[in-house]
Parts: sequence; structure tokens; C-alpha cells
Amino acid sequence: MSKQIKRIGVLTSGGDAPGMNAAVRAVYRTCVNRNIECLGIFRGWNGLINGDVRRLTQSDVSHIISRGGTVLYSARSPEFKTEAGQQKAVNTCKLFGIDGIVAIGGDGTFRGALALSKHGISVVGIPGTIDNDIASTAYTIGFDTAANTAVECIDKLRDTMQSHERCSVVEIMGRDAGHLAVYVGLATGATAVLVPELPIDFERDVIEKIRAARLNGFTHYMIVVAEGAAKAMEVAEKIKEGTGLDPRVTVLGHIQRGGSPTARDRVTATRMGYYAVEALAAGKTNRIICIRDGKNIDVDIEEALSMHKGINQLDLDTLKTMTGIND
Repeated sequence: MSKQIKRIGVLTSGGDAPGMNAAVRAVYRTCVNRNIECLGIFRGWNGLINGDVRRLTQSDVSHIISRGGTVLYSARSPEFKTEAGQQKAVNTCKLFGIDGIVAIGGDGTFRGALALSKHGISVVGIPGTIDNDIASTAYTIGFDTAANTAVECIDKLRDTMQSHERCSVVEIMGRDAGHLAVYVGLATGATAVLVPELPIDFERDVIEKIRAARLNGFTHYMIVVAEGAAKAMEVAEKIKEGTGLDPRVTVLGHIQRGGSPTARDRVTATRMGYYAVEALAAGKTNRIICIRDGKNIDVDIEEALSMHKGINQLDLDTLKTMTGIND
């Protein structure tokens, strides 16, 4: 028989993602519905080490479903990677009577949760990252909002590039994954898209596509670059050398992490927050909440961390076709 859960802590860790607040709100409200006390752990694993913990109230989560960022804040914690740091975190759990933790974040967050679970603390992870690079789930909180932010910016850039007949190189976030860049490239009708998952032949993948577009009568070009594939400035220099064009570089950077989350991210985060508390209440631990075939499921953290997520082949095939027909 599983231990009764009386008190759950919730934290956000790693890079913030739109929708994290909606997940925190869902965790709190589900706890209230189950007569479980909900504690906010501020500043991620670092906050757990330092006892930066307090009881959440209704006012803490009111009207945060539409807010970007994270009301619980986030911070890096090198100390948590050590055995001593993990023991401090365990002691904090004992001090506050925390029976389980919902950790919202990406791979690094889940590795922290896994470490804590080995000390006997029940943990459930919720994937929140704009990179959408968690292999165990088809979707991560924040991706849709980040993509829409990038699309809006690129659409505006295209207006001025068209007016001045220029080439634009736009660097998209995503760390070492190209999911966001491919999605944004498809949505904006990019001339070329560079991602870290695929080998790059610059002459073939960029220069020739610009030339083909020019021969078809186009005088403006949009090149989308995933940050893990290349630096936008370097790409621009190569384009200048290969074509004589003088590209304009835009690095969207952390603007993609901010902003009010889309409906998709709010609903996804809410469902995952609810599911996470239900999983802990059912006695589950060492799990990550995932979406597969449109349904919420939970998988073992170690299993999830051992998986690799490549870019959807249909998206790659579609992109290959679309970048041969320039708008």
C-alpha cells in the first residue's frame, strides 16, 4: 500500500518556458481538490537546497495562467549535482514534510529529479522547454508560444527585407535541437533552414537555394538557422562571400521564451499539472508526464532520459520540398 501524500512541493528549473505558470496553477488546484497541501519551491533545485519554500495560496496562482515566465523563478544549481547538495535537499524535504515533488523543466531538471528519487523522495516531472527536445514526449510546454513568437518576428522582418530586396539570416533558439527551427521555417516559407541534426553542405543548402530563388524572380531571401547548427553572423558572412549579397542578421534570442502562452500551451500545461498530482497521489514516483498519440501518460525517468528524439521525417521531407518552391 502506497504512502498517503499529504504535502507536495512544486518547482520550475532550467530555462523558463511559456506555460510553466499554468502548470504550477494546475498542480496547486489539483492538490486543493485532493486536500493535499501545496508548497512552492522557489529558484528550482537551488531553492530546495536552501529551504526557499513556502505554502502556496489561492492568491499566488490567481491570474497566472496567462503570464509568461515562472512565478517560482528558476536558477542554476551546481551544488545540487553533488551528493552533499542532494542530501541538503533531502533534509529540506524532511524539514517541510514534503512527500512528493513536481518538477517542471527539461532534461537537466529530470536528472535532478532522478537523483532525488534515489534518496527516497517521490518525484514526477513535467516537460517544460521551448526546444521540444524531450524524447519521451511528442510535445513540451512552451514550444507553441515560442514558435508563434518567432513567426511573428520573421513575418515583420520579411516586410522590410522585401522592401529593400535583401537577405535576412535569423537565428532561432533550440539549444542542440532543430525542432523549433524546422517548425518556424515551415511556417514562414523560409528559403533555407539549417539544423544541427543534418549535415550541412553550405553551397547546396544555402547558396544554391538563394540562386534558384533569384532565377525564379525573387529578390528577398529568408534563411533560418538553429542556434545549434551555426552562428547567424558566420552564415551571413558565407552568404556574402558566395553571392555578393549583404545579409542582415537577427538573433531572436530570449524573446522566444517570453510572452503570454498560447491556448495550446495553457491547456497542455494544465492537463500535465493535473496528471502529475494524480500520479503522486496514486503512489507513483520517478515518472515523467508525456504526451503520446494525443494522450497523457507517464514513463520512467531513466527510460525517458535514455531516449533520443530526432526531427519528424515528414517535417524534413516537407521542408525539402517547400524550400525548393520559394514564396
